[in-house]
Amino acid sequence: MGVVVDSSVLIGAERSRASLSETLARLRTLWGDVEVAVSVVTAYELLHGVWRARPARIRADREAYVEEVLARIPVYPVNLTVARIAARTDARLRTQGRALATADLLIAATALALDFGLATDNRRDFEAVPELRLCATN
Repeated sequence: MGVVVDSSVLIGAERSRASLSETLARLRTLWGDVEVAVSVVTAYELLHGVWRARPARIRADREAYVEEVLARIPVYPVNLTVARIAARTDARLRTQGRALATADLLIAATALALDFGLATDNRRDFEAVPELRLCATN
């Protein structure tokens, strides 16, 4: 088993000034020795945060953190399997009168396609997704 880490977990760690090594150690304490991964959508969200950061010193610090994340944690793409799962999940949720942001759908679908759990600090956003295993973050 593995765990896809949502951007909320990584952003929270960066804001609390936890190093990536400390964050990964904490997560492995919670989940055991499992593969830790991110969706390419999470990579986009993290990189977007770099470009929105002001002033330049904060941007440079954030960029260093994000680049370390992207170098050390495998990034999984949105492929046809992920697209199929996201489409099916979105249709199911909408027939129940619920909706999830497209980015969150793709992150959840990545976890489902890999048969991984999902670690997020935004549990409420993902609780409605059938079969998605949510992992504790603290």
